[in-house]
Amino acid sequence: MTLTRVGSSADGMNGHLSGTEPLMRRVVRQWITVTDGEDVPISPTQTTFDHVSTHTDLVAWSRRYARQVVDRDDVAVDLSLVDWEVSTRAKRRAAAVKRPRIPEAAVGTPLSWSDLDATRGASVRRCTVSLTWAAAEAFDVDEWRATLRHELIHVEQFQRFGTTNHGPEFERRADALDTPVRCRRFATPKFVLSCTACEATVARRYRECSLVREYEDYQSSCCEAALRCRRLKNQ
Repeated sequence: MTLTRVGSSADGMNGHLSGTEPLMRRVVRQWITVTDGEDVPISPTQTTFDHVSTHTDLVAWSRRYARQVVDRDDVAVDLSLVDWEVSTRAKRRAAAVKRPRIPEAAVGTPLSWSDLDATRGASVRRCTVSLTWAAAEAFDVDEWRATLRHELIHVEQFQRFGTTNHGPEFERRADALDTPVRCRRFATPKFVLSCTACEATVARRYRECSLVREYEDYQSSCCEAALRCRRLKNQ
């Protein structure tokens, strides 16, 4: 679904703006990246999840819990090859594992990293666990722990197979670690924009932006009709 600004072009796109394209100034991604070898202490007053108040706290708490899972639950993960970051841009995913794409890799087929190192370098073994700050604020400690266990299964698969998915092998590991196969999407849209003629939803927005503020300046491409902007309850 595309949206058209009424009576003018916009942002050099001849007036046509995708319903999934952010119609606002691009938000600069903010994160910190920490390698496992770095010492990121938590202060004495920030030893519990409820006391996490900064990105550094969140990385430190999450790394500490990941170490507990690896040591306690026989999770085959080399944490020295894992970097950590906190994202303030992600709006729906609670966390993610960023990894190199290895075309020949397949879950279930162990990867020969030594052979791959010779052609692509040892850095291909590294991956990054990206933690979403808004999710950490929204989740309680049990759900955040489950989120971390979920991501550790992805890391375990990547380190063994060079890739990861949510297939049968993931499901078996998730059951063993008492963690969901699919993490809850913590955010729901704050605003829904629809066509006033056919009622089709043309855009969803998770925060106030120029499209939300200036929706009267746009029309839908389906009916070339005005838009309606509705703020969802409890948002």
